[in-house]
Amino acid sequence: MPQILKPKSPNRGQRHSAAWGKRVSILVLFLVAEAAFAQKWVGKFAPDLAPTAARANHGASASDTVTVIVQYKEVPGAAQEGRAHNLGGHLNHRLHLVNGIALTIPVNALPALESDPDVVALSLDHPMKGLDDISDVATGVNAAWNAGYNGAGIGVAIIDSGINDNHPDLMNSTGTTSRVVYRQDFTGTPNSNSSGAMYDLYGHGTHVAGIVGGNGYLSGGNYAGVAPAVNLIDLRVLDLNGSGTDSNVIAAIQQAIALQNTYNIRVINLSLGRGIPVSYTQDPLCQAVESAWKAGIVVVVAAGNYGRLNVNGSNGFGTITAPGNDPYVLTVGAMKSNGSSSPAAETLASYSSKGPTTYDHVVKPDLVAPGNDIVSLAAPGATLETSYPAEFVTGSDGNNDYFTLSGTSMATPLVSGAVALLLQQNSALTPDQVKARLMKTTYKQFPVSTVAWVPHLLMNFTSTYDLFSTGSGLVNLQNAISNTDLAPPTVGSALSPYVVYNPQPGGGKVTLVYGNSSLSPTSVVWGTSVVWGASVVWGANVSGSSVVWGAALPWNSNLLSAFSVVWGASTAPGTSATSVVWGASTLLNSSALSDAGDDEQ
Repeated sequence: MPQILKPKSPNRGQRHSAAWGKRVSILVLFLVAEAAFAQKWVGKFAPDLAPTAARANHGASASDTVTVIVQYKEVPGAAQEGRAHNLGGHLNHRLHLVNGIALTIPVNALPALESDPDVVALSLDHPMKGLDDISDVATGVNAAWNAGYNGAGIGVAIIDSGINDNHPDLMNSTGTTSRVVYRQDFTGTPNSNSSGAMYDLYGHGTHVAGIVGGNGYLSGGNYAGVAPAVNLIDLRVLDLNGSGTDSNVIAAIQQAIALQNTYNIRVINLSLGRGIPVSYTQDPLCQAVESAWKAGIVVVVAAGNYGRLNVNGSNGFGTITAPGNDPYVLTVGAMKSNGSSSPAAETLASYSSKGPTTYDHVVKPDLVAPGNDIVSLAAPGATLETSYPAEFVTGSDGNNDYFTLSGTSMATPLVSGAVALLLQQNSALTPDQVKARLMKTTYKQFPVSTVAWVPHLLMNFTSTYDLFSTGSGLVNLQNAISNTDLAPPTVGSALSPYVVYNPQPGGGKVTLVYGNSSLSPTSVVWGTSVVWGASVVWGANVSGSSVVWGAALPWNSNLLSAFSVVWGASTAPGTSATSVVWGASTLLNSSALSDAGDDEQ
């Protein structure tokens, strides 16, 4: 039977799922102590750009530049670009999707740029990184294949480090034509290197593409992707080190929308992310993914690999990365198989980021999928493959055709492939209907908690199975393709809810909120199961008593030590804890995030 995932090899030792490594010290580089960001703009400047702008009149030299995204009242034209150019700005991207342009501009020109009457907001063009870290039976993929679904006719845009389209597993059924039907580079970097890598110089995007749509040709079907007949659209935004920027990603998203009808692009896969400097409502990257969603494209995003961060006892809560913090998109966390094909054997990967989201307290991830020790397509000569040759897996031709990685980056394309199969089954489904159906039909029978030992960190990590950790549950395609319930087709009908905490006497409860309405009293996070429709999670009643989240683990200060840290709630009379999710104390830096995923032996 074809497999998507490879069982863990014995005595593997330390796993390197990404070039940024597995060192705890790396994580420290991406933490900001004290009040790094306050959710307050300074004039037209985003919070994390304001300190740079303040240097304009205090020591900034003429050669001191910064890359920014400038948003205007409407799509900027030649006049607006000309004024920015006259200030010393160099145009990097035109971003009509967010009424903006991306510029490299002298710091001392920022005040003049802010004074442009057409400018409404200026934010950093944040660096971006890929987010990396058994079985098809565990996720029900076999049932979809047996029903005849393979993703044929569906276009999936892979916004990543590129795709090595010469891999035989990406050819059509006759082996004559690549299913990578379009390629565009947004990085401005070379397409090849001296080691023989082509188009994907990092090795991440090819691996992601194989999980979505590899056909397993060089493994006898053993390492087939979820939707082995999909067409792939290669939009390269990460360079040979896995680095990119907000504007690269935004430009790629708007190109995917432009090509939507040409290649029937119904899915965008974003196995990348960064920290959250502001509310999703003010973030150009989140505005871009919402535009794609509203255009009819399902956007699937990695949750992040920061579930092991234990800042002041937070136990990894509040570590979702952008744009996975946006309530429209389908945000994916990672599970590990423990060498079994049974969904009951799947446990949460301790590196998988947890909600609620910073600032907005959105319930994320939306669901989880296998993401540990994933064998997919290799890009020989690329940075990852060159750095970690022990992770190669030999194909039927005796060559290093496959590679092993772990992380929410690997769980995300599994869900993107699942979305392609659902849309092949019923092309009329809207993004909200796809999201709702996948969440409703997940496997939800989890333990209260599990403990994983990570040898190279010499630490145990305890995972709890609440809606901030596993979302609605483990993706289950067998359930999804047999389900016919339809959430409302309107855009936003499947928005991820947010949560509020009532610290008042007699309160002490975290409650789900959908839109402007609080859910029924029985939907308190640690109360009875949240019900599809009836509890207003998705709007109108659809099927009565079907469970969306299942019986969520009681989530309060008595059962979860991280509660007080996440919410800043009092832990005892006269004492208080520092809040993580308010963004008022310790945050993930908004700069590029490194991978934090490892195997758990």
